[in-house]
Amino acid sequence: MASGTIWRRALVLASLSAAALVSAALERPAQAQSTDFRTPALSVVKPDWPAAVTQLKAEIDSQPAAVDSFSFMGPRPLPRQVSAQHITAISQINTVTAPIFSGIELSPVPVLLPFDSALYLSDQRGGAVNLLIPRYQAGFSAAAMFEAGPAGYDAVFMLERGAGEDMPPRVYAQPVEVQITASLLLYDIKDPLAGKGEPVKALAAQFPNLRRVIREGYVRYAFTRFGVPYVVSIQCLDSVARSRRLSCREASPVAERFIKALRVAGGTPREPRYNIGSYDSERPIEYDSSFTYRPPGEIIANSGYRGQGGYQDFTVYSQIRFPIEKAPAFANSQSFMNWGDCNLTGRVSFAPTKGDSYRCKRNDKPLVFDESARENYSYPWQDNFCETRDFQVGQCANGMGHQGQDIRPSSCHLRNDGADRCIPDLFATVAVRDGVLVRTAKQQAAFLLVNARNEHIRFRYMHMNPARMDADGVVHGRRVTEGEKIGVVSNFQDRPGGTTSHLHFDIQVFTRDGWLWVNPYVTLISSYERLIGGRGREYIQPPPEAPAMAHAHPPAELPSDVTKEGQGH
Repeated sequence: MASGTIWRRALVLASLSAAALVSAALERPAQAQSTDFRTPALSVVKPDWPAAVTQLKAEIDSQPAAVDSFSFMGPRPLPRQVSAQHITAISQINTVTAPIFSGIELSPVPVLLPFDSALYLSDQRGGAVNLLIPRYQAGFSAAAMFEAGPAGYDAVFMLERGAGEDMPPRVYAQPVEVQITASLLLYDIKDPLAGKGEPVKALAAQFPNLRRVIREGYVRYAFTRFGVPYVVSIQCLDSVARSRRLSCREASPVAERFIKALRVAGGTPREPRYNIGSYDSERPIEYDSSFTYRPPGEIIANSGYRGQGGYQDFTVYSQIRFPIEKAPAFANSQSFMNWGDCNLTGRVSFAPTKGDSYRCKRNDKPLVFDESARENYSYPWQDNFCETRDFQVGQCANGMGHQGQDIRPSSCHLRNDGADRCIPDLFATVAVRDGVLVRTAKQQAAFLLVNARNEHIRFRYMHMNPARMDADGVVHGRRVTEGEKIGVVSNFQDRPGGTTSHLHFDIQVFTRDGWLWVNPYVTLISSYERLIGGRGREYIQPPPEAPAMAHAHPPAELPSDVTKEGQGH
C-alpha cells in the first residue's frame, strides 16, 4: 500500500478520534471546567509635580524673553504637595503647547517631549513668522501621533535622514520612528528580565537612572523622572545595518538625541489614585454547545523554540470585543498546522506530489498541503504564544516565541487555480476597543492604543495588506470605536500570499521596561465567549493510543521551493 494512502487513512482515523474527544469534553459537568480567568493587577505611581515645575522653571529661565509668560512665585510647598502656583505654571505651559500637541492637558503625568517651549515663546515674542517645528524639536518633524488620556501619554516622532546635526551617517534610508510613553499605570506581570540594561554614560548627568536595553525587537531607554516611568523606544534589529532594516546600532544615536531634547511640555495634576487589584473576570453562565479550547500554555507538541513549552497565563488583560467581526473563528497555529511551513524548521513528505501528506520534522503530527483542511477550521482552539519564531518574548521559557495568537476566520474559500489556498480579504477585522490607531503608512502591523482610567494597553493586528490599510486610513492618530471595521483578514507577509489567510493578534502592556508582549490567548477566549453568548469548555487531550504505522517508502525531503512557502508571524 502506498505511504500516501496510509497517511490519508490515518488522517480520517484522527478526525474521528478528535470528534469523539470533543463529544466527551462537551459531556463533562460544568464544575470540571476552568473558571480562574483573572483581570490584571496594576500599580499606580504618584507624580512629583513640584519637581516637574522646578524643572520647567529652569527651562523657561534659559530664554529671558519667555519668563514673563509664567508665574512661578509663591511659598515653597511641602514635598509632593501641589500648590496653586504649580497648577498655574503647568496650565500656562499647556496653553503654549496645546495647539501643537492636542489634548496635552489630559495627561495625569508630566509630559516630556523634545519640544523647546522657551525658544518657541522667545521666537514668538521676537516677531518670528515661520515657526518651523523641527527647529524646536532637535530636528524631529512634527509629531506623527500624540495621545494623552487618564493613564498617561504616548507620542511618535520621526527623524528624517540627514535632518539632525552632528548625527553619525547611517545605512538605513527611511525616517527613524521614535516612540515615547509615560504612564500612571504599571502592569504587574511576571517579567524575568525586568530592570535589566546598561547605563548610558553620555546622558548620566541629565538622567542618572537611565538604562538602555534591547528587548522584544526594540532598543529601549527607560528612566524615572518626577516619580513617573518614561520609556523611549525604537523598533530595530540587533544586527548589521541595512538600507531597509534599521539596526539597533544606528537607532541608538537617534534615541539619545531625542532624550537630550526632552523638556516639560504639559499635563495636569490629579487627585492621588490607588493600586488596582486582580479579581475574577466575568464570564457567561451558560455553556456554548460547540466552543472548546485547549488549556492556556498547551502548544502543539515540539512546536516551541528549542523544545520549550507554552506560557500558562489565565489573565484577561482587557474586556475587548473579539477582533474578527463574526463567529465562528478558530485560534490555532498556522505554521504547524495543515499547509503550514513548520516555521522553516523542515518538512518530511510521504508522497512525491504537493497536495498530499507530510509532517514537520519536529513532531509526528500528520498534515496535508491544503489550507482549507477541516482541522484548520475546527474547535478546539489552541494557544501558540510560545511557538517557534525568531522573535523575542520575555515570558517564554527560552526568551523567543510567536508574540501573539493566530486566528483563522469562519471558513476557507479555495482559489480556483488548484493551489489549495484560501481566497484572502473576505472577513472583516474590527477594533477591539475604543482607541487610537498607531501605524505609519506602508507598515505591515497596525496597533490600537487604549488609554483609559484603569488600563494603558495596546493591541496589534498583522497580515492585513499594507496598501489596503493605507487606502482605508489605518494610520497614526485615527480614532476608532469598538466594533468598527478596520480591515480584512488577509495573507500578507512581505508580499501578498506570504502566509496563510489568518489574523495575527497580540497584546502589549506597559511596564518599567516599556511595552511588553503578554499572552493574549485567555483574553481572546473571554472576548469570543461574549461574542457567541456562551462559555467555552476546556478540552483535555487524553493519552495518545495511536497504532504504530510502517511506511512503504522512507520519508523524502521536500523540494526547497516548497519549504520556503507559507512563512508567517
